Amino acid sequence: MSKHVLIVEDDVDISRLLRLELEDAGYRVSCFDNGMRGLAAIREDRPDLIILDLGLPDVSGTEIARRVRRTDPTPIIILTAADDVETKVTLLNAGADDYLAKPFHVQELLARVGVQLRKHGGGGATRVGDLTIDAVRRHVAWGEDEVRLSPREFELLQYLAGQPGRVYSRREIEMNVWGGDLPPSSNVVDVHVANIRSKLRDAGGYGVIRTVRGVGYAIKG
Repeated sequence: MSKHVLIVEDDVDISRLLRLELEDAGYRVSCFDNGMRGLAAIREDRPDLIILDLGLPDVSGTEIARRVRRTDPTPIIILTAADDVETKVTLLNAGADDYLAKPFHVQELLARVGVQLRKHGGGGATRVGDLTIDAVRRHVAWGEDEVRLSPREFELLQYLAGQPGRVYSRREIEMNVWGGDLPPSSNVVDVHVANIRSKLRDAGGYGVIRTVRGVGYAIKG
């Protein structure tokens, strides 16, 4: 099932942009235009990640973060027009996991969303067919056989397995696994995919990662 991102943002244009971009990235999205409605929905729907505007008309994003954090570990990203150190410290102390100053690049926000969802993946393992990925132990297995991956290979496989069947472009992979700091001509993504495929084959896992020519890669669902 797709991860659920809940947005509390009173700016209609920003809210619409976030919804479109997040849905295009494969997430399920709910949007609310004031703090009280958003807080009620957070308690009722239990989203996987929360995006909060700091300057809401009724309750500030900081206050919502404080209330949520009392009982709920859901990751919170706050959008703020302020970029000073004092504001950042206040947000983090209130329980925010990350913050992004406006105006922001959507690709950076998507990357930060991906990072927080991986960090808060919970104790359960991800299973796709005979493939098991344990985020807490950082352990991968094909059936009963362990597959030893490098830290970056693990992060790449975990990212692809987040939504089996979905095709991730090389650019998305670069942004979310490498932080986007690769030169334009780099083939590092392809090399890492080839290494993972080889290790999975050694354990009996054939055809786990599908190549979509000219686009990117997907885990077979």
